[in-house]
Amino acid sequence: MDAIAVRRDEQRPSVIDVPIPEADAGEALVRTLRVGVDGTDQEVLRGGHGEFPEGEDHLILGHEAVGVVEDPNGTRFEEGDVVVPTVRRPPNGTNAYFERGEAHMAPDGEYHERGIVGAHGFMAEYFTSPEEFLVEIPREQAALGFLIEPISITEKALEHAYASRSAFEWTPESAMVLGNGSLGLLTLAMLEHVHPYERTYCLGRRDRPDPTIDAIEALGSTYVDSRETPVNEVHEVHEGMDLIYEATGYARHAFETIEALAPNGVGALLGVPEPWEFEIDGGTLHEEFVLHNKALVGSVNSGVDHFRAASDTLAQLPEEFLDSLVTGVHTLDDLESAFADDDTTIKTAVELSAYEER
Repeated sequence: MDAIAVRRDEQRPSVIDVPIPEADAGEALVRTLRVGVDGTDQEVLRGGHGEFPEGEDHLILGHEAVGVVEDPNGTRFEEGDVVVPTVRRPPNGTNAYFERGEAHMAPDGEYHERGIVGAHGFMAEYFTSPEEFLVEIPREQAALGFLIEPISITEKALEHAYASRSAFEWTPESAMVLGNGSLGLLTLAMLEHVHPYERTYCLGRRDRPDPTIDAIEALGSTYVDSRETPVNEVHEVHEGMDLIYEATGYARHAFETIEALAPNGVGALLGVPEPWEFEIDGGTLHEEFVLHNKALVGSVNSGVDHFRAASDTLAQLPEEFLDSLVTGVHTLDDLESAFADDDTTIKTAVELSAYEER
């Protein structure tokens, strides 16, 4: 079967031929429909993130997948069910995080991530998965099911942000998303249509005309150019934010978020920065935490319940927004476009097979 992989010492995806996987007991064989491409895939290609499976000279890419059950193989599924797979798997045997159903809370080294760290991904014509890592979704979501994984990331982040404010009555009215990539835009749409805020903002560094700015304003949100209004000055221009969602991986933003928050506000950090040393005023930031009851939470990955919530969320997002978000669905013959990383591309996917309802 065809699969899209990156080989050692290369930084471009290639189509390779690998055997169709055989499902073990408790696993289903899934025919892949579409797999999304995101910034993590780009980092894996550049060698800045990820790890090859042990003893392998290549890594099959892709962690945002949707597929159709081809062979249930004794699992709870039926042939033709549309499913999305979670990403993490036990590394060389189970551990307490997986046994508790909390793989998304495992620290580095306690998991493999398909298509990212230590395990092949889903960007192949078929894949297998234990049934506990597959989530059934409505068949009408087959075309856009690859968006469920990134939406699930925000479902978890918001869950943790709200949990950090659960000790008192918290009625947030304003929210800002840092980063106008596909994850940032999906989050902004959620804050407009699923968890509605009175005022929403999205911060980026792009010039008009730009498709992401168009999408932001079409959602009814305000675009903030960080070159004109840096994060640590947001509270001076737009008042402090009750919620800030950081999706840039720009290390300064983690600390600037503290100043930009309103009293009792919370920031959710999701970007993974490169190592970088710089000076901060630690005393002032410490004071902001203490005197204004602020909080920062870090979040990465997501679990089965977040995937289920993401399916419900996807059903509530406006069709016109989704049309503007997904700028291309490409075949194996057009990998260059699928993995393009430029200002005209927001969200792309690779189509491995067409969906035919049975």
